[in-house]
Amino acid sequence: MGLFNDKVIIITGASEGIGRALALKLAAHKCRLVISGRNMQRLQSLSSELTDLGCEAIVHVADIANQTECTGLVEVCVEHYGRLDILINNAGMTMWSRFDELEDLSVLSQIMQVNYLGPAYLTHAAIPYLKQTQGQIVAVASLTGMTGVPTRSGYAASKHAVIGFFDSLRIELSDDNVAVTVICPDFVVTQTHKRALNAQGKPLGETPMQESKIMTAEECAQMMLPVIAKRQRLLVTSLRGRVGRWFKIIAPGLIDKIARRAIDSGR
Repeated sequence: MGLFNDKVIIITGASEGIGRALALKLAAHKCRLVISGRNMQRLQSLSSELTDLGCEAIVHVADIANQTECTGLVEVCVEHYGRLDILINNAGMTMWSRFDELEDLSVLSQIMQVNYLGPAYLTHAAIPYLKQTQGQIVAVASLTGMTGVPTRSGYAASKHAVIGFFDSLRIELSDDNVAVTVICPDFVVTQTHKRALNAQGKPLGETPMQESKIMTAEECAQMMLPVIAKRQRLLVTSLRGRVGRWFKIIAPGLIDKIARRAIDSGR
């Protein structure tokens, strides 16, 4: 993990879940962090933990759905540290409703704004600095970005967009030696599920997942570290996800059934 030594890293969505867990894992590797999200109290609490672990970290509150705030986040990083080595696009939101039961269609635009346009805005602001350091972009997508999933249509669309966008960007930036890594987690225990928007566009308030049966954020973050360190192009965190990529070609109906079963069982 020596590749993280002295690296300057931005992590969005760092106040909880995968982003928080990843920041704590990286703290052991002598990197310098910018942790960002929308909840100042949680970010400050994380910053204190990182400081106790001997990791330098600055806090910056930003809403990645806002292009100006994305630019400001990158500027704060470069002004403080002088450079940027790794951008981790982790922040996101989700939904939980059949499309034909969706009453508030603004859910679709909200999710696309946060999950796809936000990372695009932030990455655009970061690219000039990443070219200077021959750095890396990490996009936390989802297994849902590789296949259709019932009740998650808008979320699946946004994550399909994320994967297509960053796969294209990888090719564009190859001559600049800027690596692009896409992470596709299966279900992970995070607060995001409790805030998933329902048919009325309101947060669910409780998770529909069997949290004891799915991966923790800490386990997911641990899987991410070596993939990021080696600048690999893709991580799919579950066996069913890795196998499913091939079965989707030869037995797509089976994958549809697996996706339905996963949602129905919450695991």
